[in-house]
Amino acid sequence: MVTTVVSPEQLQVPAGAVLRIPATWAEYQALMRQRGDRSVPRMKYRHGELLLMSPLPVHGRDASLLADIAKVLLDHREREYDAFTPVTMDLPEESGIEPDYCFYIDNWEAVSGKERIDWQVDPPPDLAIEVDVTSYTDVDDYAAYGVPEIWLGQRQVLSIYGLIDGGYALHERSRFFPELDVMELVAICFEEAYGRNTSFAIRNLRRRLLEGEV
Repeated sequence: MVTTVVSPEQLQVPAGAVLRIPATWAEYQALMRQRGDRSVPRMKYRHGELLLMSPLPVHGRDASLLADIAKVLLDHREREYDAFTPVTMDLPEESGIEPDYCFYIDNWEAVSGKERIDWQVDPPPDLAIEVDVTSYTDVDDYAAYGVPEIWLGQRQVLSIYGLIDGGYALHERSRFFPELDVMELVAICFEEAYGRNTSFAIRNLRRRLLEGEV
């Protein structure tokens, strides 16, 4: 049995668990350094609170599928982009978040070739992808960065949020693929991925796009 341990010597959170603890920005930074290059536990800092979460396998699978769908749609439209995962976005003393995936689409040239991104100077990602299995995700966390669009996957259902007047509202269409019903495409891909596998779903999506079935 894996127990929860958060100390200067050890950092351990059981899979599927979410831990919320009061913390300063300095304590958050210290735990980030302790975690190092490991991808777990995931960490989020906001308003003097630290959230730690160790994802279940379904989390990574669903996030990867959503990112693959975004890549297929971007490639189909011959859009240039850069994609990042894992990535930590932070605003000192204010916020630290880790999207499952993020895409630079309109602003890809601004980060082209960069090894580090200054979130106070460089433009934010155009699209962030999050999968929420444990009620860890809050799309409003991205408002401080000005991310224009969030894809949130919950129980194999996609919700699209767009930034309006400093907050997020549900949208029926993606600003990047306004001609497509992305939520319906995602629903089909999830059904095929869970019925067979991810590669089958992605191949079928490419075929439908090429043959004009969507």
